[in-house]
Amino acid sequence: MPKQAKNPKDTYTIMTELVLPNDTNPLNNLMGGRLMHWMDIVSAIAAQKHCNRIVVTASVDNISFQHPIALGDVVTLEAKVTRAFSSSVEVHIVVKGENIPSGKKYPSNSAFFTFVAVDQSGRPIDVPELIPETEEEQELFDGALRRRQLRLVLGKRMKPEEATELKSIFKLDE
Repeated sequence: MPKQAKNPKDTYTIMTELVLPNDTNPLNNLMGGRLMHWMDIVSAIAAQKHCNRIVVTASVDNISFQHPIALGDVVTLEAKVTRAFSSSVEVHIVVKGENIPSGKKYPSNSAFFTFVAVDQSGRPIDVPELIPETEEEQELFDGALRRRQLRLVLGKRMKPEEATELKSIFKLDE
């Protein structure tokens, strides 16, 4: 029985954390590892909402830290599925910081995580189709295939000459 298709909004997940002393480095900024942990949690929840199954982290794309988040600031993490493949989903995470006393909000970073849905034995299982609704969702959906092929090539699970989407953006077929 095919699983019912879902929209990105069905997977939208928001998580808020307060940066406490135990979360910080010697400069009193949020440690990168703690932030990556929170990113993994929020994106796994979004993936589970899409798959209605257990999911495991398969890969994490580049995480670039644009702006440090200070002790006492609030971290808001937003995640939603951008595309579903046969047994995996790509999730986009956006992280923002906020200093409540000053009212200042600022972007911190973003990333793409990939999860695989598994059964109780840990074997990959099929996931529902994702249908984008907005222009932004369609752009993320379209780019997901290129990001997936890049991940597979870098992980040596796909030969570069098989990455047709990557070839097209670099015009390698001409």
